[in-house]
Amino acid sequence: MTTTGGSYLEQLNDVQRQAVTNTDGPVLVVAGPGSGKTRVLTFRIAHLIEKGTAPWEILSLTFTNKAAREMKERISKVVGSRAERVWAGTFHSIFARILRVEAEKIGYPSNFTIYDSDDTKSLVSTIIKEMNLDKNVYNANSIRSRISSAKSNLITPKLYADNEEFRAQDRMAKVPHLATIYQKYVMRCKRAGAMDFDDLLYRLFELLQKNPDNVLEKYRKKFKYILVDEFQDTNTLQYAIVRKLVNYEGSDRNICVVGDDAQSIYAFRGATIQNILDFEEDFQKHGIKVFKLEQNYRSTDHIVQAANELITYNARQIPKRIWSDKGEGQRIRIIKAMTDSEEGKRVSDTIMEQKNRFHLSNSDIAILYRTNSQSRIFEEHLRRLSIPYRVFGGLSFYQRKEVKDLIAYLRLIVNPRDEEAFRRVINFPKRGIGNSTIEKIANLANSKGISMWDALPEFGASGRSGKSIADFVDMITKSAKRADTANAYELAIYIAKRSGLIDLLKSDTTVEGMGRLENLNALLDGINAFVEEEATDVIGTEGTAPPDKSLASYLQNIALLTDFDNNENDGDHITLMSVHSAKGLEFKSVFVVGLEEKLFPSYMSMDSIEGLDEERRLFYVAVTRAEQFLTLSYANARYRYGSMRYNEPSRFLEEIPRQHVESTAGVRSASPEMSSMSNGGARIQGNFSRPRSAETSKVKVDPSTFKPSPHESIEAGMRVLHLKFGEGKVISVDGGKGNRVATIHFKDVDNPQRRIMLKFAKLQIL
Repeated sequence: MTTTGGSYLEQLNDVQRQAVTNTDGPVLVVAGPGSGKTRVLTFRIAHLIEKGTAPWEILSLTFTNKAAREMKERISKVVGSRAERVWAGTFHSIFARILRVEAEKIGYPSNFTIYDSDDTKSLVSTIIKEMNLDKNVYNANSIRSRISSAKSNLITPKLYADNEEFRAQDRMAKVPHLATIYQKYVMRCKRAGAMDFDDLLYRLFELLQKNPDNVLEKYRKKFKYILVDEFQDTNTLQYAIVRKLVNYEGSDRNICVVGDDAQSIYAFRGATIQNILDFEEDFQKHGIKVFKLEQNYRSTDHIVQAANELITYNARQIPKRIWSDKGEGQRIRIIKAMTDSEEGKRVSDTIMEQKNRFHLSNSDIAILYRTNSQSRIFEEHLRRLSIPYRVFGGLSFYQRKEVKDLIAYLRLIVNPRDEEAFRRVINFPKRGIGNSTIEKIANLANSKGISMWDALPEFGASGRSGKSIADFVDMITKSAKRADTANAYELAIYIAKRSGLIDLLKSDTTVEGMGRLENLNALLDGINAFVEEEATDVIGTEGTAPPDKSLASYLQNIALLTDFDNNENDGDHITLMSVHSAKGLEFKSVFVVGLEEKLFPSYMSMDSIEGLDEERRLFYVAVTRAEQFLTLSYANARYRYGSMRYNEPSRFLEEIPRQHVESTAGVRSASPEMSSMSNGGARIQGNFSRPRSAETSKVKVDPSTFKPSPHESIEAGMRVLHLKFGEGKVISVDGGKGNRVATIHFKDVDNPQRRIMLKFAKLQIL
């Protein structure tokens, strides 16, 4: 139902309303967590339409298709069906649409293939093999990442090859041929009529740069208003394209960017926080307006104020002070465990306690961790308590082999020059075309500078392989002709049967085989649903375009799915996911686990201020996912890389003010050797001090005279010396060999009785 008049504006607070109604000129909306960012963005678009702007003159760029869909749904509640004609989508999907229309101007076919990460890795591996390079030195993933970084920073293969600094870095890394690999990779993609994800940005910039009068001007006139969501996550290339489209040097600069510098967490993907930090300065002379959304509608006050204090430890940032009127709420709980297994048990027990005490549903609760490998411990303990859970971040449906096999056939029908699809299916199911034959076809194609498909007529194979190749060409050619009249589902059914994929999967009657057949049928069902559903994403101008149900349209849709587009909540389960995956979500109760130095913050971030700042922003994101209950946990010892390792508590724990932490025993932050087993077991503890107390920072013993004894020699009754705690007496020793723990009473410290794991301790027997 359409909301008329100004009633939608009445749903906004004062600052939100100003951000919505100031539509002309450059606008920066700094949106704290839970501050109604999406509402401002969608109401701003609705307001533009209500004021008379045509929907197709508005471009709204997001980072997930799910966010774009939700945006259109919200806009439609204000302006009705006109919302469908707004150009709203991810950077990659919007730019792919433009390239479909304009790609021939830069030498690409309009039906270009979009290579996913597996395709790009495969192509890089093929090039490394063809160049006779050591694949262990020239790691395909590392090379692919380096190429991606170059593209994101507008560095062409020639610029890369001519840059002595890059070449020196490559020589130091023992990969001196990287520039040649980059050059060959770009050439092979173009020859295959394929673009990788970076190309959807890189090639669009090239298109706009090379065609300023016809293409660039066309889209500048088309998009009178440009909005960018999650602006802190943009990279250099994305911002460069936006500046071109918004006519930065000209007179029309109706651009609105929304984001939060404190939630910039994707530097590893090429995102740069500088875009949002510098945006106000970039548009200062153009009369930029800045609005700060500081009221948090999500979390209670203890959580909000702890997050505020935490982020002040970062260096450069946009100053803001988030506040909440949802009451003080529960203080933050800190669970301290001796081992990672005990951490899993304590977290699971606390979840059960919260479910019973506060009547929380499973879906109200999330466990967030720094790395996906941490999920195993929590899965084990949740299963023991029969608590249903779901892990996000596993293998995507579209990455399963049987699904990728059929999709490769479909890609080849649309674009026979697609070399990665060609290699995947020319002999699958097996049809007598061996690897040596495939490599001969590849060598012929390389020698003539043509695609492998185009090389087939000149290949001239005889015997069984010659007949098999002819049958393969006939199958793909006839399928391509069917594409002129058949929809995506009809073509998919035809090729699944004709290729032999369905028969192959039916012949495997194992449980795994039946599962693979179910996956293939699920894919076919998905294609059928795509064909039958009504058009919901019109790419028209002033009129409504008919829905495109072609195979090419379907392939583009699934190629551009983001990590978050399949994370639908389809049941009552605990959510387990990495903090990166949790961005944009919220839960009544959040557990942030594994808060230890070198884990969170990650050891890879600890050699630079910038790296630690990003880790702190990641922790800030984790903390601000919580609405009512926030629990932080860490383990003194954890199995990593096959051995038990001792961990210090994360520095982030000390940066949370003690007045926001639930204190049970006045326990100070743990010293490096201190376990959590004092008084018989791990507890929920807190009262972390900042800075560290004199007890843990002052050296008690002269290091020059200190000589640690073998830990195997430590026994009950001995007097021992510790570098930090001084002299003490061993009360008892327990635990198995290799994991012995001593209870020691130290003199002259505030908390004299300590439990110390001997294999990590340095003690001198007196």
